[in-house]
Amino acid sequence: MKVKLKLYATLGKYLPPTAKRNEIDLTVDETTSVLDLLTSHNVPMETCHLILVNGVFSPPANAANATLKNGDIVAVWPPVAGG
Repeated sequence: MKVKLKLYATLGKYLPPTAKRNEIDLTVDETTSVLDLLTSHNVPMETCHLILVNGVFSPPANAANATLKNGDIVAVWPPVAGG
């Protein structure tokens, strides 16, 4: 099945060089979870502060239980600081 992975800010370094605009289209198994997707790209879960699946918040603690569906878009941001 097809999904899109978007990694923002410092997480962009975990995408392959073929990624454009911090995103890549992928083909994954139907049993793939958010955790599986991020692990397959060597993204450390402790760097995943905000995870959205199709624009809806998905708690990082539930990443192993969040099974993806065809066409899903997973967007991830690291913790940010500022003021």
